[in-house]
Amino acid sequence: MKALLDRARSFRRRVDFESDEYRKLAVGQFPEALFITCSDSRVIPALITGARPGEIFELRNAGNIVPPHDAYGAASGEAATIEYALEVLGVQDIVVCGHSHCGAMGALKYRADLSGLPRVDAWLDYARPALAPVLSDGGGADGPATGVSAVSDDPALREVVQLNIRNQLAVLREYPVARQQLDAGRLRLHGWYYEIDTGTIHELDEDGGFEVHGS
Repeated sequence: MKALLDRARSFRRRVDFESDEYRKLAVGQFPEALFITCSDSRVIPALITGARPGEIFELRNAGNIVPPHDAYGAASGEAATIEYALEVLGVQDIVVCGHSHCGAMGALKYRADLSGLPRVDAWLDYARPALAPVLSDGGGADGPATGVSAVSDDPALREVVQLNIRNQLAVLREYPVARQQLDAGRLRLHGWYYEIDTGTIHELDEDGGFEVHGS
């Protein structure tokens, strides 16, 4: 923690806040895209995309899940962020980015015992039903998984994570504010699968598969 604090304390000495780039940020933000991804500390949107401050608007949670727009009734942090990005910031692209080694998706795939994490369990309920066709009966060869990271390095997670990306894009299309922009041709949706161990980005294509561009 000390290293993080030291870097934070020296931040303003390491950055030229008198530059035109940073002066513009004081006027307002004009991000190009809304980037919806997992809270996983190994997934860093600005590092992956090379984005500068002000270029991407981020929405992060466990499993890069987009709950139904009316899931919380009048109050939803996810719905508010999506609404603000589209209606106020005018973003024209939304990326839903899942990743390899995802603990949340691993917990779902192997039906991990989340009795000690009731809020995590309830949150994953938003993704669980649509993933049912690719979820196991629990545990695998060594018995039931007992935590959200117990099977997070299993290569078989790719299928689950990629299906989850498609599912979340489908939920996003049902948001009235997104549907309106899509119908008007003012919004594009993108699905990305990020490999933590290689840095490779797989992009969802028109046929529903994921392919690597620029390799």
